[in-house]
Amino acid sequence: MDEFRATLLLVDDEPVNISVLMDLLKDDYRLVAARNGEQALMRAEAEPSPDLILLDVMMPGMDGHEVCRRLKANPVTRDIPVIFVTAMSDVEDETTGFRLGAVDYILKPISPPIVEARIANHLTLRQAQQALSQQNRLLEERVAERTRDLAVTQDVTILSMASLAETRDNETGNHIRRTQHYVRVLARYLQQQGEHYSEILDERTIDLLFKSAPLHDIGKVGIPDAILLKPGRLDSEEFEIMKSHTTLGRDAILTAERALQESIPASGENTFLHYAREIAYSHQEKWDGSGYPEGLAGEEIPLSARLMAVADVYDALISKRVYKPPFSHEKACQIIREGRGTHFEPLLVDAFIAIEDQFLEVSRSFSDG
Repeated sequence: MDEFRATLLLVDDEPVNISVLMDLLKDDYRLVAARNGEQALMRAEAEPSPDLILLDVMMPGMDGHEVCRRLKANPVTRDIPVIFVTAMSDVEDETTGFRLGAVDYILKPISPPIVEARIANHLTLRQAQQALSQQNRLLEERVAERTRDLAVTQDVTILSMASLAETRDNETGNHIRRTQHYVRVLARYLQQQGEHYSEILDERTIDLLFKSAPLHDIGKVGIPDAILLKPGRLDSEEFEIMKSHTTLGRDAILTAERALQESIPASGENTFLHYAREIAYSHQEKWDGSGYPEGLAGEEIPLSARLMAVADVYDALISKRVYKPPFSHEKACQIIREGRGTHFEPLLVDAFIAIEDQFLEVSRSFSDG
């Protein structure tokens, strides 16, 4: 039946040549003819698409070489194999044809067995290539699906781990979501400014920061409840224990990071765990060096942690805690402005002020109820 036959496009300006090919091939293939280059290009794009083209070279107007050139330049037709059928027998002519993308060269007058064998061989090769291409597409789809599944699993695992720490600290899971969105909008604003951090904060890095931000307080799982949940001010000894949540978080993430590198050596350092470790360990550092755990100052503090500091403090200010009521957005913005150059990097505070309405929108989108 025709639907199971390969389709051949026969292109020749001489009706007798087309007639000879049709008589030879009509029992085995579905045949379409064209008398000139323009017809050939039009019919090559028509449905059903030809599986192979037999193309004359010497034609008035647009010759076969130009037809082949245009076929190969068109994404719709470039993969259709072209066999030149011509009386031109010079090596230079054959070289030109192959350079233009033809797969074979048949000389006139044609030899029926040669024509039939060449067509069969190239159709078999095309079918194999199409099968391989289809297999590759299916494989790519499966890999993409698997990658999406792994990404979702990773995100859920991160949020579950982070929620474990937050539930012990009288904070909600929405604190996790708010802070990671604050980090993203702040980083994206800096990226779009075209100065300072635009090269560092590419889309992949921003995505990794977004994924890693929820783990900023993971170390709090190691802080005793009597200190973590104390409604009043911590004494100096208790505060020293509280500060250790940064080191506990760093060490826990570092253990996971090393295990990942042992299992997947090519994973390197540029993973979300790398940024999670930076954030967990250094988000309590201050621009003027008065923070903890190391008393880092200025750009000694990783950018990821400097971004997290703004996000975390803003959310702490607008949220209810056992030791304070929630502050208004305006009050929180005022406190962050006052921390410019002391607690926070000046550039980040300026960016925060420029997009404070986006912070407010995030806080409303992920409110605690």
